[in-house]
Amino acid sequence: MSEYENIAQRYIDSWNEKEAGKRRALIEDLYAPDVIFTDPLVELNGTDAVAEMVAGAQEQFAGLEFGLGPVDGHHDIARFTWTLNAPGADEPIVVGFDVITIADGKIQRVHGFLDKVPG
Repeated sequence: MSEYENIAQRYIDSWNEKEAGKRRALIEDLYAPDVIFTDPLVELNGTDAVAEMVAGAQEQFAGLEFGLGPVDGHHDIARFTWTLNAPGADEPIVVGFDVITIADGKIQRVHGFLDKVPG
């Protein structure tokens, strides 16, 4: 597994972790303290805000799981596709594409895109 695949998988793992304490530890280990996260729905700064956003997604999408698609990266940049699915479902409910910048093994910035959302 490449460094880019590893960090992308840890990113997905943080979104799937249901236990708040473990999820918070994953987020603090993965993101820089002053991370900037933007997607079509939010713009936020810092690990506290990321933790709140992920907790909200856990509530909103209870019972669904995030999955990781193809990962590509070079230098300090990685991009990957992700899905949100009901376990065992053939078709994802949501599909997204994220571009991250990395420094010192931590995510500094997330640029998120939503490719497929429910109508």
